[in-house]
Order: sequence, then structure tokens, then C-alpha cells
Amino acid sequence: MSTAETIVSGIGAAIPRLEDQRLLTGRGRYADDVRVPGTTFAYILRSPHAHAYIRGIDKSAASAAPGVLAIFTGEDVAREKLRGLECPTYPRLPPGSRFHRPEQPILARDKVRHVGDRVALVVAETLAQAKDAAELLDVRYESLPAVTLADTLAPDARKVWDDAASNVSFQREWGDRRAVDAQFAAAAHVTKLRLQYPRAAPSTMEPRAAIAYVDPTDGRFTIFCCCQHPFQIRESAAHVLGIPELSLRVRAMDVGGAFGMKGVFPEDMLVIWAAAKLDRPVKWTADRSESIASDTHGRHQIAEAELAFDRDGCVIAFRTSVAVEIGAYLSHSAGVPPNNAGISYPGTYRVPLIHALVRAVFTNSTPLSVYRGSGKPEASFILERLIDKAAREMGVDPVALRRRNLIHPSEMPYRTPGGYVYDSGNFEAALDKALRLADWDGFAARRARSEQRGLRRGIGIGMHCQRAGNASERMEIRVGMTGSIAVHAGTLATGQGHETMFAQMVSSWLGVPLGDVKVFQGDTDKVLFGRGSYAQRTMSTGGSALKVAADEVIRKAKRFAAWMMEVAESDVAFERGLFRVAGTDRQVTWREVVQKSFMPVGLPPELGVGLDGVGTHEGPDTFPNGCMIAEVEVDPETGVIRIDRISSVDDSGTAVNPLTLEGQLHGSLAQAVGETLMESVIYERGTGQLLTGSFMDYAMPRADIMPAIVAEHAPVPTKRNLLGTKGGSEAGNAGGPAAIVNAVIDALAPWGIKDIPLPARPELIWRALHEAVHRARTS
Repeated sequence: MSTAETIVSGIGAAIPRLEDQRLLTGRGRYADDVRVPGTTFAYILRSPHAHAYIRGIDKSAASAAPGVLAIFTGEDVAREKLRGLECPTYPRLPPGSRFHRPEQPILARDKVRHVGDRVALVVAETLAQAKDAAELLDVRYESLPAVTLADTLAPDARKVWDDAASNVSFQREWGDRRAVDAQFAAAAHVTKLRLQYPRAAPSTMEPRAAIAYVDPTDGRFTIFCCCQHPFQIRESAAHVLGIPELSLRVRAMDVGGAFGMKGVFPEDMLVIWAAAKLDRPVKWTADRSESIASDTHGRHQIAEAELAFDRDGCVIAFRTSVAVEIGAYLSHSAGVPPNNAGISYPGTYRVPLIHALVRAVFTNSTPLSVYRGSGKPEASFILERLIDKAAREMGVDPVALRRRNLIHPSEMPYRTPGGYVYDSGNFEAALDKALRLADWDGFAARRARSEQRGLRRGIGIGMHCQRAGNASERMEIRVGMTGSIAVHAGTLATGQGHETMFAQMVSSWLGVPLGDVKVFQGDTDKVLFGRGSYAQRTMSTGGSALKVAADEVIRKAKRFAAWMMEVAESDVAFERGLFRVAGTDRQVTWREVVQKSFMPVGLPPELGVGLDGVGTHEGPDTFPNGCMIAEVEVDPETGVIRIDRISSVDDSGTAVNPLTLEGQLHGSLAQAVGETLMESVIYERGTGQLLTGSFMDYAMPRADIMPAIVAEHAPVPTKRNLLGTKGGSEAGNAGGPAAIVNAVIDALAPWGIKDIPLPARPELIWRALHEAVHRARTS
């Protein structure tokens, strides 16, 4: 590849993903693809009850079944003194706070607490034998009433955890309640909303899987699993199983989607433990219904929120009370959604005072964890719904009301009441660009054409500004003897295209062809340490650490080049793969310097051997933002909603690869459409039975419901990292739901409909329309 080709494919080039050729031709390698000689197969017997005592388990018939090697229960876990899974994201609470922080057992012992809870692990020679044996297990349950979100906070509610004071795991409060209450008392107008954001099943294309074995040569454990952060798996295994951390190697290869869900689970611990007990490899893979019942879920909160305005229509205060359903157990990241539910305001708006009260509550349901945005989309949804409702109540244009309250670039850096500092952004410019992109002024004509066809058209806006990135990251670059590059990444791709983007970056900085860059990730033996990928942090934090590593490689290479050309290091400049002496025509190539750095004899000792670089970055918060405008058509006869188009303008800072950035937008919008129109995990009240246990019941978005997406980028690069990136994987989740629902309510406004529950299924729309018509006739 020529130097010109290297530049074209560097940072900012919209090149197709390099990994796609491998993945789309069936040459990807996932956890379930791993084959190890002598592998045994695990099946987990799960509770059919949401809440019940385990009064006994008779294993005799199952143990005698063909091919069965072992059956493990909670009694075995207790006998071996294995611990449960901790929740390291649990918040630090003020002294004297009431809280309940139980560990999650890897197998239930005395009590099951949700449908799908893990009761026994059966290991057999084949998966079919393990399943057949599980059916022979005689588990005696004593069923109990289940606690659901609707009744968990009632004074007489049954408790999920008998030793807790209540079903509140923890409670957090932000802001000055008295000051906010005073502003509401003096307000010229107050808008109120009570919203329930539905529970979502992440439903990644690749289900969770794990295979573990003990290496006979050194006695170390190895586990292949599909996860987002291998080092967390290793740390948790050391805690649960009581093994030295370095005695376990964790390998995550290709990962078919994660969205925050693929964290640390009991199954990972169980296969390692069973492999050690049997001295044979043990493999477990979830089926889809098992995943829906046992994978951590996302969202699900009930919020009561209010927005106060002065006589000029300026926001003077905001307050909210939120109950976040965290399920039966504290997942590894259970503390994140409640935290984000309280601090993800004020979005793009100038809100001087905010008070938020958030309670994390236990119910007899699958544990909650992070899910693409994790509390931030819900906060954006609440704020944008309030703004739209307030505009209608005050008779103000919704665009004008937003414009009046937007934070302006001149106010940057802007400190929010919650303590965040927005360092950059131009929210009004994003709004204006989105209005032009959506042809806002031409909407009336489009609405008239829809009505000629018996349909009602609506338009809605969703502004968003959410925190991205956190925690430091480490990246390493090693240079081969011929000049090729190995990137040992602390981050981990789960479908985002990191192999391409990291290669683009290194190609741009070191002047090497894309094909000469190889990315290693997801292996605790090949990477010294890494935090994985989540919270839109990979490019801002991981990419910045990679830049530091590349600069270190260049610094070392310059020392070798200076020695080769017998000049001072300060006289050497590096650009596009060439080391030049300033003011002369003397130069050496990248490959010549690399080869010289590996000379077996003759190198000055101070130069060392070879080229490598390690970079770290502290990962300060960034704030991607933007504006989405949705147009919908509603059929009053059927209640069917068709999203016609979504126009999106996003400030993600510097775009490393605009093509992959656009892919992230499309993917996050697909999830926004699903959550808005159809997705919802439903438990029956009283019994806690899972009513949406398969894709026959849990509705997933399909290609035929996706709208046309028109997107533009409006970057205002941040100075908080070395690349100027802000994060670009959560825009659709953050802005899409509010834009869609605001559009639907705009379409239904002639009937006096001011709110609709999520998901906005056709039946609910149809009923709302008919009830509105009935009210009009009888009033």
C-alpha cells in the first residue's frame, strides 16, 4: 500500500470494516465454536417459580441417568464454601443509610427468587443427556406470593429478602429539596408526568456461552466466554471460587453483541468449578428462552417528574422521584442504572435547580443491569416528554420553548446542578440543522397528504446530551521485526468494529499499511490489563491511550533513527513512515529503523531492543449530544404506528470512521424503535410468572418496521482526550424514544390524548382513540 493509500485510510476515513470479511463468511469464532477434546456438557435446571422455598432436592434418579457425570446444587456450593457474586458498582452511601447488599448465589440454596433462578447444574457426556437428567430431578418447592414493581413499595409488601428492612436495596438523593420546592411554589407554570419505562431483554444475536477446562501442563484454568470485560470475570472467579487470580485465563474471542448485558454471571463460575471437580472440560450455552429468563434485563423504572417555569417560559427547577426495579439479585452493574437515573439531567437545557430521589428496589424478577445507555435514555425521555407537554399546556411552540432554554456555547464549560461539566457543544446548532434536515417547515403539507389517505401524521423532537466514558484504560503496541504492528487492547470489541478503527489510527500515526496492523484483545494472557468496552468509552479513553502508546513507539524509534544517522534526537522528524533530518535530504524508513532496533549486537545499551509502547488515559467524562426528529403516521382504525422517517444530527466529536459511526446510530435507533413500539418483559402480578419467555411473546424490532434514517454529523471536538471524540453508540437510545413518542402524541392531539404508555402497541393506541371518541360523545 502506498503512502497516499495509508493517508486515505487513516483517521476520519469511511472505510468498510476489516473484520466483516471474516465475520460475514462464517469464519468468526465465538465461545460456542470452541471444541476441546473430552468436553462434557452442562445444563442448568431453573426455577419455574418466581418466589418459593426449596424444601428438598432428590438427585437419585437423575444421577443414575445415562451419561450423567455430576449434579451440583446449592448444598454443594455451601459445602465447598463458595461465595456469591458481588456488586462492585454498589454506591457509597452516607453514614447511617439503610441498605441491603446481598451477594448473588451461583446456585439457589434455600429459596428461589425469580423465574429462571439457578437451582442445579447437571453435567453429562452430551447436552441431550444433561437435559434428560434434569427432568428427573425432584425439587420440592413451597410456593410464595411474588413481589412485582407495582407492589414492591407498598407498606405491607412481602419482602424479596427476609433479612432486609424493606424491598429498597438503597436510596440516593441529589440536590437541595427545599430550594427546589421553593421554586416550584413560586412557579408561573408546572408540568407533571408519571412515566413507566418498560423492562427490556437485550437479546444479543449471540447467546451467552462458556467452556472451561484445566490445563494439565500447568494446572491453570482457562475459560472461553462471551463477555465485555474478561478481567472482571477473572476477578470475580477469584472471589467466588477462592482461586488465585493468575491461575485463570479468560478468553473472549468474537462477541456477537453485548450492549452492557454480557457482564459477570453465575454460569461463568459454575463451568470453571465443574471443570475442576470433574477434571474435564465443561461447556454451557444458553438457548433463547433461557436467555430471556436469565440474562440481565435493562430499563424498567417508574418516574414521577415535574418541570417548573417562570412567566417567560424559562425553566427554573426540575424534580423527580424514581423507582428503579433491580430484580431479585444485585447484578455486577446493578448500581449503575439507579445512579444514572438521578444524575443524567439536565440534558441540553439550562436548569438551575434539580432534586432527584431514586430508590433501587428488589422484586421477584430477573436482575437488572446496564443496557445501552443505562438510565440515560430514560432520563432524556422524561425531560423531552416534559418539555413537549409543557409547550402544549402553555400554548408555546415546542421548538421555541426548547430554544429558549438551551445551554449556549458561550456558557461552556457549563456546570450542571448534578456536578457534571459540559466542556463543549452547540445544542442550538444541532437543533437548527435537524430542523432543516427534517424539512420541519414542510411538515404541514405532508400531514395534509397523510390525512387524504385516512392517516394522522405527527412530528416530534428529542434532544439529548448524555455522559460518556469513565475509568482509565491501558493500551499497548508492539512492533514486529519487519515493521508490522500488534495492538494489545485493553478494550474489547463486541461488534463495534474496533479492529478497523484501531488499525486506522495506528496506520495514520505510524505510517504503516492497514494490513500490517493486528489487534489482540479479550485474552487475559495477552493483555496485561483492560476494562473492556462499555459507556461509549472505547475511542475516547482507549483510543487516547493508544495514541499515548503510539507516541512512545515514535519517541523510541526517533532515538534509533538519530543513532543511525549520527545526529541529535531533536533533529529527527517523523512523518508518514519516514524519519528525516531537518533541513537535509537525509532519511531512513520505518522498516529500516525497526530492523536496526533488533540488531543482535552493536546497539547502544541505552536504546534497548525493539520498539514498543504502553499508553494509559484517565478517561474523563465527555458529553455526546444531538437532536432527533421523528415523523410518524397513525392509522386511527387499527392503532398501527408507522415511523416514516427519523432525522438525526449528532455531535460525537471527532469521528474515527464515519461509516462505523453511522452503523452505531442505526443499531441504537433499532433498539429505540423496539422499546418504543413493542419490546417489554412482562411478569404476571401476584405469581411473577414470565409471560414473554420467547420471541413468540417478546416482540423484537424487524427490518420492515425500521424507518428511513437521515443523519448528519455536527462535531464539536472535546479537549478532554487526545482524539477529540465524545462517544457515538447511544445516540439512538437517548434521543429516539422521546422523538417517536412526541410524534405519536402530536398525531393524536386532535383527540385530546396527552400521553401514551410504553410500548405504544396498536391495541393501546386503538383503545386510547376509542375512549377519547367515547368521552367526546358523552360529554
